[in-house]
Amino acid sequence: MAMVQSLNAKVDLVKDGTSFTGLNEYGKIMIGDKAFEFYSDRDAKKFIQIPWEEVDCVVASVLFKGKWIPRFALKTKKSGTYTFSAKNPKQVLRAIREYVHPDKMVRSLGFFDVLNNSFKAIGKKRQKKEKD
Repeated sequence: MAMVQSLNAKVDLVKDGTSFTGLNEYGKIMIGDKAFEFYSDRDAKKFIQIPWEEVDCVVASVLFKGKWIPRFALKTKKSGTYTFSAKNPKQVLRAIREYVHPDKMVRSLGFFDVLNNSFKAIGKKRQKKEKD
């Protein structure tokens, strides 16, 4: 069986990670000069390669005031969103920041932010009904 050809000419960082696409897949996250890559430990056919120019933004779940980042996602321009977690997510995100503009790296909404937004939306709907 042939190994997958990496898109990267130079690799900056390799870390253990998990891909959350369908079933959780454990493997290696590789960050290099051309792309973000994930290779499964068990199945050589299961890999994800996202060229940097294809990355629209990087969304990180940040909990406990930045002390814990359980997962992060790469939102692509064409192929949707890929979610990952890593052994050392801060190190991975710093490496990604070398290739993705910091403006394109955002925090996901926390649990309470989502609740707050939904209550605000309910309030706006009520106000709109009362006007009509």
